[in-house]
Amino acid sequence: MAGNWKALFRLWGVYARLDLHWLTQDTKYCVLTIFSDLLSNLSSVLGVFLLAVRFGGVGGLSADEVLFMLGFYNIVSGLFNLFFLGNNVGNISRRIGRGQLDHMLIQPLPLTVQLLSEGFLPFSGSGVLLGGIAVTVIAAVRLSLPFSLPWLGLLLLMAFSALFIWVGLAYLVSVSAFYHPAGSEEISSVAIDALATLGGYPLGGLSGWLQALLVVVFPAGCLAWLPAMILLGRSPFGAAALLPLLALFICGIAAVLFQKGMKHYGKFGSQRYRSMGHRS
Repeated sequence: MAGNWKALFRLWGVYARLDLHWLTQDTKYCVLTIFSDLLSNLSSVLGVFLLAVRFGGVGGLSADEVLFMLGFYNIVSGLFNLFFLGNNVGNISRRIGRGQLDHMLIQPLPLTVQLLSEGFLPFSGSGVLLGGIAVTVIAAVRLSLPFSLPWLGLLLLMAFSALFIWVGLAYLVSVSAFYHPAGSEEISSVAIDALATLGGYPLGGLSGWLQALLVVVFPAGCLAWLPAMILLGRSPFGAAALLPLLALFICGIAAVLFQKGMKHYGKFGSQRYRSMGHRS
């Protein structure tokens, strides 16, 4: 176990250097990529904030509370970009459907270590995270929220719980790519985009059963709305432990089914390659 952690940190260093090389050798396009990612994410949630300003709040939240929620959403999205954007680690169904897991299985490292390291982009993938932190701090100051260590610890717990709910669901649906590689190659990106589309909306105006549906069944509300409500001390579902428990549950189910899919992959491989080596 200790060896795996050492390998993970060593690989993070390797991928950080590779990402830094892009920044130093092609600075203009790297900076444009960082800025465009930041602008794209901020513009995707700006409409909700403008509605909140125009109508004095939305979904039971004031304009400043909506701004806090949207800042938190960008923190979670930024963490996804930071750790899982590179090499299709987040969109894992692409690698499964294309038969690219073979490239990983012959490496002298556990698959988990590879999946946790290959997507690491600390420079080109940091723009959205930094923007989200800035927006969250501005909103927190305007709301006079406490910047105590326990509160900051809770914020980190909520952010990483939301992140692994997002990643866990992407891996959960990607299991189908083991059995139907051609039809399911893009299923993880569809799940990620669907969560991202709904994740930045406050759900306070919905009925209780719809809120529960968007928290437990299709957990779009876990990316920003529920964590923000917990951090604001207004959680509609009680204890703050709900989010990390839900993250553990989704990731646990995904891990079990992924292992089952790996056994199928080990027996049959990818059925998308023809005898001459071309992918169908």
